Amino acid sequence: MRSLPQISEAEFEVMKVVWNHAPINTNEVTEKLTRTTQWKPKTIQTLLKRLVQKGAVTYEKQGRVFVYTPLVREDEYVNHESDSFLNRYYDGNIVSMVSAYLDSDHLTDQDIASLNKLLSERNKKEGS
Repeated sequence: MRSLPQISEAEFEVMKVVWNHAPINTNEVTEKLTRTTQWKPKTIQTLLKRLVQKGAVTYEKQGRVFVYTPLVREDEYVNHESDSFLNRYYDGNIVSMVSAYLDSDHLTDQDIASLNKLLSERNKKEGS
């Protein structure tokens, strides 16, 4: 598995915009993020520069604007971070994680029903 860049929470918010709208220029990223955050345009530009330096996105200059494209796939990054979380806090044991959520009443009846459905579908798929 290739090494993925470390992305801060703020950088992750920028990445979500890039993943959802790529190719996307600086002005479009700024416009989308100023609607959902309190960030100034300069902050967003700094976050974009950091993501370029980390190898998470690349850019192409088109006229007077920079157009950004992700170098890291969203599913790849989310899976990596999920595995990292599971390993760090639950020694890689998903049963321990789910048990902790059940014990602390973080899962609603609807959540439990959804998990049961997922597991049932998975069992049917594996049984085919």
